[in-house]
Amino acid sequence: MVLDDLGSSLRGTLDKLRGKSRLSEEDIEEIVKEIQRSLLSADVDVSLVMELSDNIKARSLEEEPPAGTPARDFVLRIVYEELVDLIGESTELPLEEQTILLAGLQGSGKTTSAAKMAWWFSTKGLRPAVIQTDTFRPGAYEQAQQMAGRAEVDYYGNPDSEDPVEIARKGLEETSEADVHIVDTAGRHALEEDLIDEIEQIEGVVEPDTSLLVLDAAIGQGAKDQAQQFDESIGIDGVVITKLDGTAKGGGALTAVDQTDSSIAFLGTGEEVQDIERFEPDGFISRLLGMGDLGQLAERVERAMEQTEMEEDDWDPEDMLSGQFTLNDMQKQMEAMNNMGPLDQVMDMIPGFGGGIKDQLPDDAMDVTQERMHTFSVIMDSMTDAEKEYPKAIGASQIERIARGSGTEEENVRELLQQYKMMEKTIKQFQGMGSEKEMQRMMKQMQQGGGGGGGGGGMGGMGPFG
Repeated sequence: MVLDDLGSSLRGTLDKLRGKSRLSEEDIEEIVKEIQRSLLSADVDVSLVMELSDNIKARSLEEEPPAGTPARDFVLRIVYEELVDLIGESTELPLEEQTILLAGLQGSGKTTSAAKMAWWFSTKGLRPAVIQTDTFRPGAYEQAQQMAGRAEVDYYGNPDSEDPVEIARKGLEETSEADVHIVDTAGRHALEEDLIDEIEQIEGVVEPDTSLLVLDAAIGQGAKDQAQQFDESIGIDGVVITKLDGTAKGGGALTAVDQTDSSIAFLGTGEEVQDIERFEPDGFISRLLGMGDLGQLAERVERAMEQTEMEEDDWDPEDMLSGQFTLNDMQKQMEAMNNMGPLDQVMDMIPGFGGGIKDQLPDDAMDVTQERMHTFSVIMDSMTDAEKEYPKAIGASQIERIARGSGTEEENVRELLQQYKMMEKTIKQFQGMGSEKEMQRMMKQMQQGGGGGGGGGGMGGMGPFG
C-alpha cells in the first residue's frame, strides 16, 4: 500500500528507542531528524514537516512519560497524536440526501471514484446516482456508464451533448429519485482557465453540499498549487486520495489537505468498485505505525461474510461452531477472506501483524500466501462432495487422483489436508467453550498471541496462512 515506505521508515526510527526507559535530548534530536527525512522523502511539504517535527520535539522534551512507559511507546504516542492532528477529522458526509461535486485533473481517478463512492453509499441503505458531465475526454461517458453498472447504481450522461452544464442540470432532473447525487466533472492535464470556468458553472447549477478534490496519491509536491487553485475556484471541503494500492509516496495528498484546510473523505485502495474506504484518521495513522485498525477490519469481515453468504445460500458461517467442520466450510471461509481484499491490506489492520512484522517478511510473502489459497481452492474443486464432507477418509489413491485432476502436486493436497486438521482443531476449541468467561479467556489469548510481535500465537490455524 502507498505510504508503506513512510510507515516502515517511521517504525524503523522508533525501533531505535527499544530498551530505553529514559530519553536524552540527543535521542530526541536524532529521532526528529529521522522523522523529517521520512516525511520529506514521502513528498510531504517542507513547511508541514518542520511544523510537525517541531511539535514532536517540543512535546518529547517537555512532557513527562507515565511511570513505567518505555521511551519508544511514549514517543510513538506523541507521533501518533501529532499525525492525527495534522490530517484532521474525516470529511463530514451525513447519510442523508445530498449532492457531491468531484473536481480534479485528468487521470486523477475521478470517474472511478464517483462509482466507488456511489457503491459505498448504496451499502449504507441510500440510493445514489452518478452524473457524468465530462464532454472533453473521449470514452468518459462509456467508462462512467460501465463503472456505474458494476456498482449497480443509477447513472446519467449524454454522449451526444457538448454542454456539460446542461448535462448536469438534466442529470439532476432525470435522477431526482436518488438520495445522493455524485457529479463527475471533466479534468485537464493542467489547471487551464476554461476548466476552472466550466466547473464554476456546473457548481452554480448543481449547488453541491460538498465539493471533493480527487488526487492521485502520486501527485507529489504539485499538490499544493493544484489544491489551492481548486479551493479558490469552488471551495474544497474534502479530498479523495486514489491509487493507494500503488507505489506512490502519498505525502503530496497530505499537503493538499493542509493547504485547503479541509480533510480526507475517502481512500481508493484498488481497481474494483468495492476498493474504497471511508477515511478514519485514527485507524489510518494506527495502520501506518503498525498498530492495526480493528474498526476497518471488522467492517471488511462483516461485508465479506455477507457477500459469501449471498453467493452461497445454503451456507451459514455459524453452522461451523455448532456442527461438523468440513472442507466445504473451509472453502467458504477462504472465499470470505478473498472477499476482504488483498492480504497485505488485511494484515495491516490486525494489531501486531501489520507494520513491524510485515516489514520483516519477504516482498512476495503476501503473493505466495494468496497463491497458496488459490491452489487450495483449485484442489477442493477437484474433490467429490463426499470427500469434502468427510476429508478424513481421503487416502493415498484419492490424493493421487485429486492432484492429477487439479493439475497440482500430491504434496499440495497433503498440505491442504494438514491445514484442514489445524482449522478443525481450532473450531473444536470454540465449540468447547461452555461459558462467556471461557470465550473471554480465549479471546485474550488470541490478542496476546497476535499483538506480541512474535507471530501467530492464538491466531494459528484460523486461516490458510500456513
